[in-house]
Amino acid sequence: MQRKALTLYELNSLVRDVIETTLDGAYWVEAELSEAREVHGHCYMELVQKDLFGATPVARASAKCWRNTWIRLKPKFERTTGQSLHAGMKVMLLVTANFHEAYGFSWIVQDIDPTYTMGDMARKRLEIINQLKAEGVFDMQKGLELPMFAQHIAVISSEGAAGYGDFCNQLKENDEGFWFYTELFPAVMQGADVEPTVIAALDAINDRLDEFDVVVIIRGGGATADMSGFDTLSLAENVANFPIPVITGIGHDRDESVLDMVSHTRVKTPTAAAAFLVDHLEDVWLHINDCQTRLLNVVNRRMDLAKERLSRLAERIPTLFSLVKVQQTNRVDRLANRLSTLMHELLMHEQYRVQALERVMQPLAQQRLTTERHRLEQLGIRLHSVDPALMLKRGYSITRINGKAVRDASQLKTGDEIETQLEKGTVKSKVV
Repeated sequence: MQRKALTLYELNSLVRDVIETTLDGAYWVEAELSEAREVHGHCYMELVQKDLFGATPVARASAKCWRNTWIRLKPKFERTTGQSLHAGMKVMLLVTANFHEAYGFSWIVQDIDPTYTMGDMARKRLEIINQLKAEGVFDMQKGLELPMFAQHIAVISSEGAAGYGDFCNQLKENDEGFWFYTELFPAVMQGADVEPTVIAALDAINDRLDEFDVVVIIRGGGATADMSGFDTLSLAENVANFPIPVITGIGHDRDESVLDMVSHTRVKTPTAAAAFLVDHLEDVWLHINDCQTRLLNVVNRRMDLAKERLSRLAERIPTLFSLVKVQQTNRVDRLANRLSTLMHELLMHEQYRVQALERVMQPLAQQRLTTERHRLEQLGIRLHSVDPALMLKRGYSITRINGKAVRDASQLKTGDEIETQLEKGTVKSKVV
């Protein structure tokens, strides 16, 4: 018996009929986006539901939002959430079932509830904030002191972004003429690459930490959608633990990210960040001028007081000088009287001492003169006894050679002329 087979198109048509018959209404569904992309104005989504205790998908489905619907839903969603659809976001969609014989089954998106996504985003942000507070780093940046002369600025922003240019121009053209040095550390400012690129920029700055006073993270130009990159735990931890102040200017009034919360100072825009730095330096300059003025006032007051004191002292000088003069004159007179008395006493003492010495010295001198006179007489007698003339009278003679007396015959040699002195006359002879 030959079986009747259906073609694939016929079978898929039956499936479409069943789906259109049984699933003819619209359904609100909660799901997580694993993919979201725009093609020719249409939005194509991949929906997943993950295991409560892990990341394993327990359900998958495709969803489409046609251009005529997407053009209405997209701006409403981004205006409410401040973000665009992206992978990892949880959404609540109003969908209808659709089965096409050639393309298979998909859900057609009719509406999106942005408040659901807002709630999920708020929950995630709250979890991050609570964890940062539990780690004790949430307010660490607030405890850092902004340097007085914060003029060396490390900037994290998109390379070539208008916001970076506005920031630099605002600093360069400040009305006070203050000088600033800026250096760009490029990073992606939207999408999934925000976290890794900003952290890499912070690491690069940390390697040259002594060269900078402050870090500025700015995101300028374009819409404020897709701020999720600034609401991550890792990025917030890096900024909260950074050793120098971090200033953020990445959104507008209603867009405060976790990064803004943990930073040292949060401003609205890149130009506002530049204005903040200029104002800070102006406050420092005004403070310096105020200190200078106060210092001059203190010095002037001290000088005035010193002048008054000198004037009072000058007025007292004649009286003081007269008093001192009288005191010193009296002192000199007393010293002179004491000196005169002492000199008179010393003179009397010395006169008495001289008289005493005279009484002692006179007999001693007389005795010494007698002794010395006797000694001279004895020396005269002895001298007379050794007189050479007396010896010559007794028959002695003196032999000389070259005027010197000869005492040893061995001193003479043949041919020497000698001279012999007698009592009367001299005799010359030659040694043979």
